[in-house]
Amino acid sequence: MNLRPRRGEDPEISLVSMIDVVLMLLIFFMLSTTFIHPSRIRVELPKASVTAPPGVSPITVTVTRRGLYLVNGRALINSRAATLRAALERLAGRNRRRRVILRADARASTQAIVTVMDVAGSLGFDRINILTTHDPRR
Repeated sequence: MNLRPRRGEDPEISLVSMIDVVLMLLIFFMLSTTFIHPSRIRVELPKASVTAPPGVSPITVTVTRRGLYLVNGRALINSRAATLRAALERLAGRNRRRRVILRADARASTQAIVTVMDVAGSLGFDRINILTTHDPRR
């Protein structure tokens, strides 16, 4: 019986092959990944050659940072949807083809903006525009 430990070679794991495979996978995934942000949807807006008929001015609804409404520059007594509805009905009369321009502060609540769009849509206005400014940094 031989009780002396055997002297053999220490086992080695060659990492070179594994590093090559990992680098190849990294390059594959980098090249196959799309570099387009899915949240940025490019929309080309339609162009029109016809302007609004003379004498028909749009109705401008302004939403302030605090959620107050101004219709054509005049402040409403409160921020309820019924008050906004009455002001739009009084200004438009029976003409629902007038444009409604929505001017909202960038920090106004989304609910206040949606309320304006909801009220105008329920009254039959189908030409609702949101006024924005151009940001040259983007």
